Amino acid sequence: MQRYYMGVDIGTHESKGVLVDENLKIVAIETAEHGLENPKPNYYEHDAEAVWWGDFCKLSNGLIKAANIDAEQIACVGVSALSADVVPVDENCTPLRKAILYGIDARAEAEIEFMQEYYGEDRLDELFPDELCSSDCMPKILWIKNNEPDIHEKAYKFLTASSYLTAKLTGRYVIDRYLAISSFAPAYNSDLSIHKEHTEELYCRADQLAEGCETADLVGVVTEAAAKVTGLAAGTPVVTGTDDSGAEAISTGVLKPGRLMVQLGSTCYIMYCSDRPIDEDRLWCGDFLIPGTYCVDGGTNTAGALTSWMRDTVFPELKAAEEATGVNAYETMAELASTVVPGSDGLIVLPYFSGERTPINDADAKGVFFGMTLQHTRAHMMRSVLEGVAYSIAQHVQIMEENGLEIDDILCVGGGTKNREWLQIISDITGHTVRTAKVTIGAAYGDAMIAALGVGRVPNYDALADYIEPGETFQPNEANHEVYKPLMEIYTELYQSTKDLMHRL
Repeated sequence: MQRYYMGVDIGTHESKGVLVDENLKIVAIETAEHGLENPKPNYYEHDAEAVWWGDFCKLSNGLIKAANIDAEQIACVGVSALSADVVPVDENCTPLRKAILYGIDARAEAEIEFMQEYYGEDRLDELFPDELCSSDCMPKILWIKNNEPDIHEKAYKFLTASSYLTAKLTGRYVIDRYLAISSFAPAYNSDLSIHKEHTEELYCRADQLAEGCETADLVGVVTEAAAKVTGLAAGTPVVTGTDDSGAEAISTGVLKPGRLMVQLGSTCYIMYCSDRPIDEDRLWCGDFLIPGTYCVDGGTNTAGALTSWMRDTVFPELKAAEEATGVNAYETMAELASTVVPGSDGLIVLPYFSGERTPINDADAKGVFFGMTLQHTRAHMMRSVLEGVAYSIAQHVQIMEENGLEIDDILCVGGGTKNREWLQIISDITGHTVRTAKVTIGAAYGDAMIAALGVGRVPNYDALADYIEPGETFQPNEANHEVYKPLMEIYTELYQSTKDLMHRL
């Protein structure tokens, strides 16, 4: 009997699912769009039951139908989802409030400031691998404790998104190494046990957190209840799962040290696989999901979300034309950007339209179009947006290289890879070769690969490289790189020169 492996990823605005066969070839793809709630400035939420679980059920049923297979043929399921989220649930895994999302939600700034004062610099360095920021989960749990004490007390578990999905499928509450160590510090020890003293000192009971496991561990099977709504067969094995960026990194070939992934989705996530840990406050450093390796990560809050804003705000007629004729608005915008010279005739964008994570760690940062003149057009604005995100990527590359990390190539994945002009801009600004994989669907494909690994279809992570087919390659244009060098310096100085004014706003 032919066997298949399912991967489902829940994203900020869209969820994706794939089925792959025993050769890890995709046989079915399904997508589902959903909203993002922004009830207050710096507050970003999802309804976990309706969005996360609702999308999973829709996708799993759709994949089985699209592939025209029996559910019993699915050998294993892998899941991933938005990174460092927090949703409190009761004993039935029913959410007690809307899920507080990852780093774009910065409601816990007061809790972060309190934690910094409470611990002091030396103890912070001891307990936390990176500088505290909006991507940390424990400040979010502390926010619930301070602002919604009844919910905090009732919570059976505080889960992140992938943990929630695995629990809904299997009834077991687990979290993988990558998320446990990087997002829930200081709760987990290096052996993935929960450090009770550190956890209960400020945040919650130790038993309110999920059990630590490796990403590809088989942690349970689909329950009868889950089978009824997902279309999966009861008893189907399920792996721990991980966050979307980790799964996306696997899908594009970040399988050994030296590989750097740039995930161009609604946000931009940057992930480097290292053979050694580094101490760098401007980036996030911790354990990678491949045992024995480390990660050096970063996140830019607006990437695809900024191009969507451009479409809706600056190019509304292209959005209307797409709805009427089917001509893709983003493709037209990319063509317009390609007509503008590198450097956008001096127009520079700081892409901090939803605050910023790394390397500046400033939830109150603001977006900036700098250097605009009467000669600039919408096409200039579009290109400068693509360049602004690329400048941020280049900042991360520079910091990694300052720490002695050697970068083989930049592996790009996600929806932004459809924009070839953007990939060339990233190559030109960073001065590095940019590559894509043939399959660019991203995290859902990585989830299916991890599922195949979990049940032994693939022996180890290294072996996954044999299944990743190369896509396109973009070499840096040296002349363009020289044009961008001084503009990159202005980009870096621009934030330092305006941050006080941003905060006054």
